[in-house]
Parts: sequence; structure tokens; C-alpha cells
Amino acid sequence: MNLKKIILQSLPYVAIGLMATKLGQGWRLAEGINASEKAMNLMNGIGMAFRSLLPSFHPMDLCIGLLSGGLLRLAVYVKGLNAKKYRKGMEYGSARWGTAEDIKPFIDPVFEQNVILTQTERLMMSNRPKNPAHARNKNVLVIGGSGSGKTRFFVKPNLLQCHSSYVVTDPKGSIVIECGRLLLKNGYRLKILNTINFKKSMHYNPFAYIHSEKDILKLVTCLIANTKGDGKSGDEFWTKAETLLYTALIGYIHYEAPQVEQNFSTLIDMLNAMDTREDDEDYQNPVDIMFEQLEMKQPQHFAVRQYKKYKLAAGKTAKSILISCGARLAPFDIQELRDLTAYDELELDTLGDRKTALFMIMSDTDDTFNFLLSMCYTQLFNLLCEKADDVYGGRLPVHVRCLIDECANIGQIPKLEKLIATIRSREISACLILQAQSQLKALYKDNCDTIIGNMDSVVFLGGKERTTLKELSETLGKETIDSYNTGESRGREVSHSLNYQKLGKELMSMDELAVMDGGKCILQLRGVRPFLSRKYDLTEHPNYRFTSDANPKYAFDIEKYLTHRLKLREDETYAVYEVNVDEDETEEETYE
Repeated sequence: MNLKKIILQSLPYVAIGLMATKLGQGWRLAEGINASEKAMNLMNGIGMAFRSLLPSFHPMDLCIGLLSGGLLRLAVYVKGLNAKKYRKGMEYGSARWGTAEDIKPFIDPVFEQNVILTQTERLMMSNRPKNPAHARNKNVLVIGGSGSGKTRFFVKPNLLQCHSSYVVTDPKGSIVIECGRLLLKNGYRLKILNTINFKKSMHYNPFAYIHSEKDILKLVTCLIANTKGDGKSGDEFWTKAETLLYTALIGYIHYEAPQVEQNFSTLIDMLNAMDTREDDEDYQNPVDIMFEQLEMKQPQHFAVRQYKKYKLAAGKTAKSILISCGARLAPFDIQELRDLTAYDELELDTLGDRKTALFMIMSDTDDTFNFLLSMCYTQLFNLLCEKADDVYGGRLPVHVRCLIDECANIGQIPKLEKLIATIRSREISACLILQAQSQLKALYKDNCDTIIGNMDSVVFLGGKERTTLKELSETLGKETIDSYNTGESRGREVSHSLNYQKLGKELMSMDELAVMDGGKCILQLRGVRPFLSRKYDLTEHPNYRFTSDANPKYAFDIEKYLTHRLKLREDETYAVYEVNVDEDETEEETYE
């Protein structure tokens, strides 16, 4: 125990003991032969004793002082053992709303270096504040019903901060139009993946990011998880059989096909070439012959081992597996989608190298092609984590923030509960934006609580979904309030009664949450009291004037940008290739 604390706690007993020495001295100086005579003259003795303020050091007086101090300490100790614990004003709960002093340690003095949460609350971007107790991850869960302003009050203000690389899910394609010019002005590279209009999109080829067998397995897992449709899943045998076939074919494409053919088009062509005959078990289709030749050269090839497991299926079973594969990959029969995935322009592994903004435009009415976004996010997280560990010693030079609007509609990101827990140290953060908490539960089942638990910040913008309101009300806790009851009894005479008592009440009940002011929101930050604040006013942001919301002239033209994206700039690095072409051959090809 701290010595200073011991001394301070002992001072009252020492003072009482010294005072008791004076009383002992007064008793000793009082005239009298017996106790009764001394008691009558005690006041005279005390008067003589207090002529000097110094304590008495007579052995008898010191014994009286020591005994008095010891008895008092013993009495306090015994009383403390049997003391009742009172928490006045907090009998039923101590919940309260947070204040400016509560959030102050978490705000960076430089406005641009913060995550905007509400009008008055922000969170510093630094993961290493002066006081480690104030460190919080930048993962944010935003919940708000339709029309609550998820895009206006959260996505756009944080995008206008321009302090990180951004990956933005853009449900209608409006965010890139409104903020694209500003990002270019601040030195950002823009990448656009458009699943609504493929002609206004850069190319994305998931095969371009496959570097090993584990990448193949991750891609297949993501593909299976997000293309199972709305119906009930049947026997797991078919899913596992499909997984074996996809793994084998993608493995063959990755290791054996030329780079220009490493895409989904080649995968579809191989599936189309795999016909089976129930009456002829020895029949070999072109793909069987390809794998047989590969096995002769490399018997332990990864693709060969997977294909041999698939070939254990009989002819009728194999045909059923192929039908299931064809149905799952039906979207790739569209030529535009094949062209989109023919090669890659997104450069997902470079988002942590320099400031980049990747916009993923998706339809909010049709989820046919949303699996592409899920694959993109899966590869993005894995690529950035690996690059942070292998190249940058564990931390990316530029923080990557994923603003995942309509998170429940992009499909399932495999192992998201583990990714959310580990990306913080790599300078990556994810903001999951939902209409209701139950959406996350339906998508990730039992892992939902784990995902929410790794979100240090939760922002509620409003809504009426019962599960969300109930859990939020319970999380906010109860406060202790004073109440009084009045009563009236009538008989011959009328009598009145007044009763005062304390009650526990939810800081905000479900009905109060349901009718909360549309301009307000609730922020919950780990380790801090909750905040009831105004939603952030977008028009007050310093960069708002450079958006098309403020001035239509700043509207970003996607088609024009993609057409002229090869325009040379001083700060860009390009690879230049020299190609020698025979003039005679060129002329022949021209006139044919």
C-alpha cells in the first residue's frame, strides 16, 4: 500500500490520541484523594493541562492516548465490516448521457484527422494516442432505417475527410458523381466497379489476385457462399462436389493457362466442354484428356489431385454436378460480364500504398451481380493484410477505410468475424451500414455478436425494427429517478397521502427510440457513456463546397473519366512496352 495513503488515513487517530493525552494529564493534575474528588476537580485539572498546547509525554498520559486512538480505530473497523453499501442516486442504475468532457480525450485537435460520428462527437484516426487507454478501433456499425440519412449524415462526411484510402459501396452510383471531383482534386486515384452498367465500369478479374492454392480455396469459398440463391440448401454433397470441381479447374487455369486466359470465361468454357455419358463410363471429354496429360507430367499437381476426387462420381452423379455448376455460374453466360472479368484494372493490392478511392456501384433492387462485390471485398481484405505483413512490417502506410453501405445486400464475406478482429492493427477499418441489426443476424447467424463486439463505435440514426430497439434500449441501461404518488381516501372525512420513492427507468425506452427526433442520433463508444447528439450537418464540412450537392458544376462524369483515364499525369507511373510489328503483315491484316 502507498505510504502516503497510510499516513493520511492514520492522522485522525493520532490527533485523537494526542488529545487524549491532555485529558489524561487533566485527570492526573486534578486535586483529590479518590476518584470522586478528582472528578469534581477535573475541569480545573484540564484547564491546567491546556495551558500548553503540547501533548503530555507522561507515561500514564501516553498510555491513555494510545488506548483512546486504538479503541477508536477498532470501532471504525468493526463499523466498516457491518456497514451498509449505499449508492445514493444510483440505486436502480447509473446510466446517463455523455458530455463534451467524456468525448474530449478521443478527439484529434486537427479536424481532418478524425472519423466523423455525430455533430459534436468525433474519433481520432491515430491508433496510438498519448494515453493507450483512449485507443479505439475505427470499426463502426451504423444502423438506420430507410430515409434516416445513412449516406448524407455518415458516408459523405467521412468521405470528405480525405485522410485515407476509401472503399465505398455505392448503392445507386450517386456518391461517386457527387464527390468524385473533390477526391481527384485531393490527389486520389479513382477506381470504379459498376455492376449496374458494365460499360461504365473498370475491369475486375478475381483470377488476377490468385497467387497460391489458399487463394484458390478462398475464391471458391466466397463464390459458393454468395451464389446459393434464395432457396433452401440441399444435401451438402453437391456443394462439396462443386467445390472440388471449381478448385480443380481454377487450379488448372492458374498454373497452366496463359495469363490472358486466366479468367471466368475460360472457366465457363471448360465447364461447357465437360459432357458425360451415363452409358459409357470410360468416355473422356476434352477436359478429362487435359487433366490426364497434366497428370502424366505432374502426378502431384494441386489441380490433378482435386480433379481425381471429383472423378470418383459416377456418370449420372457427374452430370448432376455439372448442371448445378452451370446454374450457379449462369450470370457469366452474359457476354458483358465476361468482358468485365476478362482482365483487371482495380489493383486491389495497391489501395494501402497511396490514396485511392474505390467505388463499388450496385443495384439496390436486383442482387444478381452482388456476388462480385463480395468477392472483391474478400480478396481486398486478404490482399491488404498479407501486404501489410509481408511488405510493410504489419502496418499499411495509408489507412484503408471500407464504407460498406447496404452491407446485408452485397452478400456474405467469409470469415468476416475474424477479419474484423484482426484488420485494426494493419491500418484497415470497416464501417458496416445496415437498416436493422437483424439483417446482420440473418446473414452471419451466430457470428453476428462477434462482429458487433469488434465494433468500438455504434451509431443509431433511427428506425422501428423491434430487435434493434430492444437491444439498444437494454444496452443504454437504466437511470435512477425520483417519483411520488398521491392518494385520496374518502369517508366521513377526506384524507390525502403523498409517497416519495426512487425508481429505475430506461435511459431511453423502446417507444422513445421509435419516435426519436429525426435530426438526432445515438452514439455508443466503448468505455464511454452513450451520447444523444445531432446528426452531422454535411453543409458545415469545409469540403462540402466542392461537391455537386453544393454546386452542380462539380458533378463527376464517370463515362468521360473512364474514356480519358489513360491521360498522362506527372505523378503517375506507367509501364512502357516496345512492340515490333512487321509492316507487310499489318497491311495484309488491314485489307483482309
